[in-house]
Amino acid sequence: MNLSEFEKKIGITFKDKALLERAFIHRSYINENRKKGLEHNERLEFLGDAVLELAVTDFLFGKYPDKPEGDLTSYRSALVNTQTLSSAANSLGANEHLMLSKGESQDTGRARSFILANTFESIIGAIYLDQGYQTAKDFIARNIFPLIDEIVRKELWKDAKSRFQEMAQEKTGITPSYKVLNEEGPDHARIFSVGLFLGDEKVSEGRGESKQEAEQMAAEGGLKVKKW
Repeated sequence: MNLSEFEKKIGITFKDKALLERAFIHRSYINENRKKGLEHNERLEFLGDAVLELAVTDFLFGKYPDKPEGDLTSYRSALVNTQTLSSAANSLGANEHLMLSKGESQDTGRARSFILANTFESIIGAIYLDQGYQTAKDFIARNIFPLIDEIVRKELWKDAKSRFQEMAQEKTGITPSYKVLNEEGPDHARIFSVGLFLGDEKVSEGRGESKQEAEQMAAEGGLKVKKW
């Protein structure tokens, strides 16, 4: 795997190229390529997650000296959630370098977002091992810290259901409601489809492995439909 272009993209040249390569190897790829002696990225992800949380916590603590713990926790959650990290990974072109099984490589939905978010954390872990905390923190600062201003301004740190309800009541005076439209799959792998309604108007639908997840997805869709 040639990752020289990726190194240029992130502005970091690795001493141990194998570390960066490992950051892109998903467990599913190992399952299909057992003879190659490769190692998947889950240990790097574990390490990178801790480095990311420390760096973001330190940043928020300094940036918002008057905010209470609850707000800082919510801001941090918004900065390190799957959507934020997968978007950051995509912006760096990480998706082009993922080493996945044939099955995983065909999935471009939520599963891929999780993989990309985990890969971003793995890259942080690899940077930390190769170049130390400061370089890892600088990488996080370039790719994650600038997002906080929009998150705070648009209150994106609130969950989608809360934001949609606030906007719906402000704009329409109507409290939104959610209705299960469909359930499919076996009991151990149920998929729920939920509709989001403003009165009789169906605004959007969401799917998820629980009703709560489906409602959140519907609310996210509703915010986009209404351009709120």
